[in-house]
Amino acid sequence: MNDIFINSAKSCCFTGHRILYKDFNKRKVEKIIKDLINENYDTFLVGMAIGFDTECAKILIELKKEYNIKIIACIPCKNQSARFNKVQKEEYNNLLEKVDERVILSEEYTPNCMKNRNEFMVNNSSVVVAYLKKDFGGTNQTVNYAEKNFKKIIYVNEK
Repeated sequence: MNDIFINSAKSCCFTGHRILYKDFNKRKVEKIIKDLINENYDTFLVGMAIGFDTECAKILIELKKEYNIKIIACIPCKNQSARFNKVQKEEYNNLLEKVDERVILSEEYTPNCMKNRNEFMVNNSSVVVAYLKKDFGGTNQTVNYAEKNFKKIIYVNEK
């Protein structure tokens, strides 16, 4: 794993579903991020999954043009994009080229690598921005983990 310093007091991470429902509001996510930047958050950890993570990464890359922020791609395993389709892989690689740092949590896929990535992001943040629509799955587990660890959670939507 990469050795980088992350000041969790000024860091935020994201968790959300791969499928974005009709109520997903990209502008609301952008406003949440801008509000966090105005509160002196300057480091943003993104899990690089399809869906919510990808949308957050794109917003952050655009905001980086006008704000002094750091984007850290938190990659669960080296071959994260192995099952992505061609378009998804191209977008993933394009986004990875534009982030400031990459943290790879496992050399290979393991049954726990996504959970480990999510816990790493929560452990290194004081705020979690969540797009949570279901009471099961990885996003729900991550939000529960954040609650147990007394992290501030900002919901993009109502469940």
